[in-house]
Amino acid sequence: MAPRLKLFLPLVIFVVLAGFLYRGLSLDPMELPSALIDKPLPAFSLTALADGRALTRDDVIGEPALFNVWATWCISCRAEHPYLQRLADTGIPIYGINYKDEDQAARRWLQELGDPYRANIVDREGSLGVDLGVYGAPETYLVDADGVIRYRHVGVIDDRVWRDTLEPLWREVLAMAQEP
Repeated sequence: MAPRLKLFLPLVIFVVLAGFLYRGLSLDPMELPSALIDKPLPAFSLTALADGRALTRDDVIGEPALFNVWATWCISCRAEHPYLQRLADTGIPIYGINYKDEDQAARRWLQELGDPYRANIVDREGSLGVDLGVYGAPETYLVDADGVIRYRHVGVIDDRVWRDTLEPLWREVLAMAQEP
């Protein structure tokens, strides 16, 4: 390599690294894309928390719904819970996915804090969570009437998240369900 080119090598390396740094800093750390958007909710056969009966994908699809991944060990889930109850009280169907939790603790939680869920799917081993690509709790999936995942939200659902993001998508999914 010519002596003059060697002088510019550190500058070239610096520019390349600065470009990678700039790109990394411009990404939204809360945005975790899901490979399952516009794909069917994964098939599963797990038990219901309330009564231990078997639940499958076919038992929970047929109308638009939210699927909320939660656990008693999740501090953010406790913060989110009252808002989910408010949504359920307005008639929005929500299914819980009790993720890597203890059944007794989950039942006690729901008795104390209220139960916004149509049903709770016990995902003790995290198998459904793996199929969904869950990073942790809470996560919420918007699923249409055909059982297709339309959106994934990572983190707590609150008034701002519902109003700015989920509610407009919810209205779209409802409109799709009402089309002949």
